[in-house]
Amino acid sequence: MTYQEKKSIVSLISALLIFGSYCLYMYPRHPNGGLESLETFRYWGSFVLNLTLFSIAAHIIISIVFNIVFRITTGEKEPTFADELDKLIDLKATRISFFVFIIGFLIAMGSLVIYQPSQAMFIILIISGFVSDVTGSVIRFYHYRKGV
Repeated sequence: MTYQEKKSIVSLISALLIFGSYCLYMYPRHPNGGLESLETFRYWGSFVLNLTLFSIAAHIIISIVFNIVFRITTGEKEPTFADELDKLIDLKATRISFFVFIIGFLIAMGSLVIYQPSQAMFIILIISGFVSDVTGSVIRFYHYRKGV
C-alpha cells in the first residue's frame, strides 16, 4: 500500500472519529428551549465554529503523528512533492467533494423554503460538510487504488 493510500485511509478514519466524538461531546449541551430561540441559534453557531476549529487542529495533529509513524515503521520519508497523478486525483476528489457539499447546501436552503425549523438547516449543513469530507477521502483512496 502506498503512502497516499495510507494517508487517505487515515484521513477517512480521522474524519469519522473527529465528527463522531465532537457530536457526542456537544449533544448533551443542546438547549431545551424553543426551536427558534436565540439560545438555539447561538448553540448551532458555536457548534459549527468549534467543529471547524477542532477539526482543523485535529487533522493537523493526526497528520503529523501519521507522518512520524510512517517514517518509523517504513524507514522512508514521506513524498515532498506531488506529481501530475497526485494533482489530478486531488482535483477530482476536491471537485466531487465540493459537489456533495453544494447539494447539501441546496437541500438545507430548501428545508427553509418548505418551512422546516432552522435546526434542520443547521443539521443538514453540518452533515453535508461531514459527508463531503468523507467523500473526498474515499474518492482519493479509490483513485490511488484503481487509477484515474
